[in-house]
Amino acid sequence: MLLLGALRRPLAAAACRLGRQRAGARPQVYASLATGPRQDNGIFYEIRTYDIKPSKMKAFVEMVNQHFHLRTAYSELVGFWTVELGAMNKAVHIWKYDNFAHRAAVRAALANDKDWQGKVLSPLLAFVEKQHNEVAYLVPWCQLEKPPKEGGVYEWVTFQMKPGGPALWGEAFRAAINTHINTGYTKLIGVFHTEYGLLNTVHVIWWNESPDSRAAGRHNAHEDARVVAAVRESVRFLESQQNMLLVPLPFSPLK
Repeated sequence: MLLLGALRRPLAAAACRLGRQRAGARPQVYASLATGPRQDNGIFYEIRTYDIKPSKMKAFVEMVNQHFHLRTAYSELVGFWTVELGAMNKAVHIWKYDNFAHRAAVRAALANDKDWQGKVLSPLLAFVEKQHNEVAYLVPWCQLEKPPKEGGVYEWVTFQMKPGGPALWGEAFRAAINTHINTGYTKLIGVFHTEYGLLNTVHVIWWNESPDSRAAGRHNAHEDARVVAAVRESVRFLESQQNMLLVPLPFSPLK
């Protein structure tokens, strides 16, 4: 593996396991190289992103507002948002599952639900241009939180980190997140890292009272020496990042 030499020192420090090598044998690289530690249970989150046809966005929102209770009858919805800034005609939703058998059972039940198939799935096929899903875990040091009150907006920040997983970049990333929290300008909702989809992707969800309060907080954070130092350390492991401003739909548990 090309990254093995570059990552040997930080991975050793993080106790990442590499198989024993015989002379001339290929190294055994365990899954922890890709994903690192996660919370000690089977719970995972499926993040689904839909790109909606521009002419169908209004109809899509009306349809899910009216009928999405048919879907939430089967498993726990964490949040459902449309994107206001950073992309257009896009919807993001997160589902919580106890394990993969739980997800399989839910999908099988939905396939046999005539109301779901007829009132939601069939119309959805005409509205959606593209679908994307990821399986992600909360990082071990983060619990899923709720905003202090309803209303406000959510900022969804996606970081593409250098290969190596949280075993490589986890502590520096955690320090950067904590310094942002300590400024008090924003509320952390959750930090997820991917297991299926593009690996070494981290999604961070923040809550703010309004886009203007978010802008003011970011300005203050950028002038905070603690934040600047922590971010400077974490960006050594960063490949790229992207953010979106999300607005929750009325039935979203996070709203």
